[in-house]
Amino acid sequence: VQLQASGGGMVQPGTSLRLSCVVSGDDLENYAIAWFRQAPGKEREGVACINNRDKRTYYADSAQGRFTISSDTTKSTVWLQMNNLEPEDTAVYLCAADRLGGPSPGTIWLNPNYYEDESWGQGTLVTVSS
Repeated sequence: VQLQASGGGMVQPGTSLRLSCVVSGDDLENYAIAWFRQAPGKEREGVACINNRDKRTYYADSAQGRFTISSDTTKSTVWLQMNNLEPEDTAVYLCAADRLGGPSPGTIWLNPNYYEDESWGQGTLVTVSS
């Protein structure tokens, strides 16, 4: 499966941005898709994840209440709606895919070490600055 993230840009604090992750090569409903971010000099961290079979969602504490993950399997797209952005949200945002099968790992999907190297798409840069 291939992943392509887009929608990043430079925005002011307090504004919103919606990122897209388009999935190709397989049906989106066969995957959980997670959003991660990596700020300069920092480790990659999980933001949110959606199980596209049962639509359950999982969020990191830093994303709760401000970010919303959603998807449309007919469009093979997963979105990350980010509201009330802060300078600390500045990072490259990436999406990763995990093929569904067996018990759901739940919040483990937010651990970047869970994914194989080939599970990642290219990122999109989000800069929050006044």
